[in-house]
Amino acid sequence: MNDEELKKQLLRHEGLVPHAYQDHLGFWTIGVGRLIDERRGGGISEDEAMVLLHNDIEKVKRQLQCVDGFFFLPPDVKQALCNMAFQMGISGLLRFRNMWAALRRHDFKDAAREALDSKWATQTPKRAHEIAEMIRKGE
Repeated sequence: MNDEELKKQLLRHEGLVPHAYQDHLGFWTIGVGRLIDERRGGGISEDEAMVLLHNDIEKVKRQLQCVDGFFFLPPDVKQALCNMAFQMGISGLLRFRNMWAALRRHDFKDAAREALDSKWATQTPKRAHEIAEMIRKGE
C-alpha cells in the first residue's frame, strides 16, 4: 500500500475543511473527513490535543511578538498575556487599551487593575484573578 497515494485519494474524496462542519449525515467532522462527533464515537486523542495546544501557543506567541512593548515585558507578564490571548483571541486582548497603556509604562499594579475592570473578569473570575496576579507581580 502506498500511503502517499492513499492520502491524495482521501483528500480528493473527502476534501480538506480546516474547521468543524457537519457532514452529509449531520455529524461533526473536521480536516480530511475526521469524525469528531461524540455521538458516533468521534473525537481526538490526548496526544492530538497536545499537538493542537502546542500549535495554538506558538501562534499566540507569534501574534504577541508584533504588539508594541510586548518584547520588553517580564516573562510572567508575557505568559499572562498569552493566556488571555489564547482565551479571547489577539483582537480581544488588544481591546484592553488601558491595560496595555499601563504595561507600556511598566505599571503592573495598574495593568492588573485594568485587566480586572472588564467583562472578561466577570465572565471568568477565577482565571482572571489568577492572571491579574501574574501581571501585578511583574515588577
